Amino acid sequence: MMNRRTMLAAALAGAIAPATRAFADGGMSRISAYAFSFPALSGDDIRLAAFTGKPLLVVNTASLCGYTPQYAGLQELWGEFRERGLTVIGVPSNDFGGQEPGGASEISDTAHHQYGVTFPVTAKAVVVGAKAHPFYKWAADARPREVPKWNFHKYLIGRDGYIAEVFPSAVAPTDTRVKTAIAKALADS
Repeated sequence: MMNRRTMLAAALAGAIAPATRAFADGGMSRISAYAFSFPALSGDDIRLAAFTGKPLLVVNTASLCGYTPQYAGLQELWGEFRERGLTVIGVPSNDFGGQEPGGASEISDTAHHQYGVTFPVTAKAVVVGAKAHPFYKWAADARPREVPKWNFHKYLIGRDGYIAEVFPSAVAPTDTRVKTAIAKALADS
């Protein structure tokens, strides 16, 4: 005779098994980067779904960092690969060393006026920890050993919407490894 606990366990197993098989067989989709959006520095939203099927380079930035000159390299990548489908997105963050203390006008001054950035820049966001933006929580779940440890950490999202490569702060945007990974992401169909 089955007790209530055994019956409940059997019913639950019967309900979960098809879903587990469907996920394993590719029948159910996982959440991709395209599910997220950021408030833009300009006040609108940057919806990653607008870039579905195209690679993205998402970079946490800061205005007062030793790596801040990487804005120029990110702009160079944007200029070189934009027409082929790459989008660069800067995500200002004050998470490391308090190096992004200003508001939208100060961030804009650094990114747009000082470095000539024309790629999308989000409003300031948290990129690590419990209060991190949902994109960064998703990325930390996908690549727990490759979370941002400083400003200018780079996530390359492939055409499939998943993390293709991760580059730490010290790897310049114009580094051959970054350009090669972008070219590969653009070539993947």
